[in-house]
Amino acid sequence: MSKAVKKPHLSLSKILQMNLGFLGLQFSFGLQQGNMAPIYSYLGAEEATLPILQLAGPITGLLVQPIIGAMSDRTNSRWGRRTPYFIIGAILCSLGLLFMPLSQSILMAASLLWILDAGNNTTMEPYRAYVSDRLNEDQHNVGFLTQSAFTGLAQCLALGTPALLVGLFGVNKDAIGANNIPDTVYIVFTIGAVLSLSTILWSIIRVPELPLTEQQKAEIAAKPKTVRATLAEIWDAIREMPAPMRKLGVMMLFQWYAMGIYWTYVTYSIALSVYNTSEPVSDGFRSAVLTNGTMGAFYNAIAFVAALAMMPLIRSFGARKVHAAALVAGGIGMLAIPQMAEVSMLFPAAIGVGICWGSIMGTPYVMLAKCIPAQRTGVYMGIFNMMIVIPMLLNAATFPFYYEPWLGGDARNALMLAGVLLMCAAVAVWRVRDDPAAG
Repeated sequence: MSKAVKKPHLSLSKILQMNLGFLGLQFSFGLQQGNMAPIYSYLGAEEATLPILQLAGPITGLLVQPIIGAMSDRTNSRWGRRTPYFIIGAILCSLGLLFMPLSQSILMAASLLWILDAGNNTTMEPYRAYVSDRLNEDQHNVGFLTQSAFTGLAQCLALGTPALLVGLFGVNKDAIGANNIPDTVYIVFTIGAVLSLSTILWSIIRVPELPLTEQQKAEIAAKPKTVRATLAEIWDAIREMPAPMRKLGVMMLFQWYAMGIYWTYVTYSIALSVYNTSEPVSDGFRSAVLTNGTMGAFYNAIAFVAALAMMPLIRSFGARKVHAAALVAGGIGMLAIPQMAEVSMLFPAAIGVGICWGSIMGTPYVMLAKCIPAQRTGVYMGIFNMMIVIPMLLNAATFPFYYEPWLGGDARNALMLAGVLLMCAAVAVWRVRDDPAAG
């Protein structure tokens, strides 16, 4: 087993640059959150089937992230341990973004979403491991919460750009292509394709990976590289999972099931509560898409600020307490949004969602990094991200069955359910001790 190696202390500027690729990666995720459900609706999809059509993300995450994590742990190339996966993933992501607005059918959009999510997931897991690889434990807090801050900033830009195109640059929100997809979507997805690749390249050039020690090289060389060995490593890691990580898994179940509901149905909730419509090709629905984009930009700006504010709070109170409070704030926000009948009232309700999102993308990884062995960072980061996608798979598998009979086919009820589930996540994270040895 490798001993802990003292790594160079990085300045805040360097930490920001090493995480700049997260800006492009999360801009892509923001585009998916704000646009994929409407794109499917523009192409004729039924509202109740939307979770099934969103399966690409959960399934590719379930398959790709742990495998890529285990592979990157075993990689020793001239370009680095994680870097090859960054570049391959960024290229796939850019291609998916470029072609998505050209979709002519639900099948084409769903197929492109698989490519896009495969690229995103190929990049995502090594990026988490890269922070753990590059920084000493006393800088993990700053490293992961910087990623969270960039998540908020990127998704703020991704969700807010369509409204800026309409309000500042005069793009007609009602201008659509033959496939009913608005011109604003074409423009913003092209911007995302450029950002996805360019920001990743900036990060790996400006803050390259640390060279492997001779002991690390020897350990990698001694590990078998077959598919069977990789799968066996994932299975062994699951069996030997630290107790705090298992408890975090319960929190992740509630947390990500809730977020899956929110991203799928928030536009539809706004369309009903503010614009009194559920018709996807109506002017009111297109207005709801833009309103959700603006609100999403706002709550992601809150997430950006909240993630930075959480750095000293976590040092003072511990990651567990901070994340539990953030989840409660998010639950209150999601319960409140469906009650708002005016656009202006959506934004105060969204503050809690922003605080929650600022914590979700960073604080759990601070807790995780404390309890996993360094030589298995990649595979455990991949397994932890399985804990994101499994709840989303459960959402897709179960939600269509109770959306109509239990929730009345009303997206506002779906959002309130998401709020309750975030409260449950807060209770679950309270069971995780700040001291990893305590379990």
